[in-house]
Amino acid sequence: MNSEEPRQNWPAPPGHPPAGPGQGGYDGYGGGYGGSAPATPVVQVRSNAHRGAWIGAGATLVAAVIGVAGTYMVSGNDGGQSAPRAQPPATSVTPSAAEAGGDDNPADSSTGPDSSQSTATPGTDSSRPPEAPAPQSPTGKPGGTVEWQGALAIEYAEPKDLDAAPPAESEIREENDFSVYPFGSTMLRPEDGAKALVWKDATKAPSYADCAGVIETLGTSEDLKIKTGMVLCAATTDGRVARLTVKELADQASDTRGVFDVVVWSH
Repeated sequence: MNSEEPRQNWPAPPGHPPAGPGQGGYDGYGGGYGGSAPATPVVQVRSNAHRGAWIGAGATLVAAVIGVAGTYMVSGNDGGQSAPRAQPPATSVTPSAAEAGGDDNPADSSTGPDSSQSTATPGTDSSRPPEAPAPQSPTGKPGGTVEWQGALAIEYAEPKDLDAAPPAESEIREENDFSVYPFGSTMLRPEDGAKALVWKDATKAPSYADCAGVIETLGTSEDLKIKTGMVLCAATTDGRVARLTVKELADQASDTRGVFDVVVWSH
């Protein structure tokens, strides 16, 4: 037997597929030992599988990095300033029928109170500010209210406090307002800041407003020579306004005295 003859039904060597019909080679093996290399589909599939695994791992890593960066940015914004709050929608005010152009049916306007109507008292002008009340005196009375009125005698060395009602000599010297003394004729002396002036309009007796309007600017604390019938405006040490009308005078040395018709008003 020739050892070089092909052997039938022998298994193909590892890595070589069996020879098909009409294929050359040694001992019936396709291509022989020197034939072309067999295809490697298994190796190709394995290479694609490794590439897909690397791509998936890379995508996972990129997603993780993006997530960490987004979390850092959100936490950084929260540490700075809070996001602006949403503002509630502005509510619209529906104009009343009068503002929209009037109401064709006057009877409908009486179904409810109209807040736009003025609550001013009929007969008054609501556009004018309310009048200020009259100034109050320390006693709570309006300025110009008569505090005391009557006849008053002022004798030499016995001054009178016109802020008392009725006027009397005060034991506190600074509270006395007027005194009289002889100096060729009877003199009226304002005491401790009181003031007086002679009213020269003989046609009328001065009112509270008349005396109050001139006593602070024209009044004097100097002695005044007086005579019967003279009218004087005065201001007391407490700021009250007074009117003194000379009724009688006696200038007999130590018997010097004057009788006055006095009106004292509150301030």
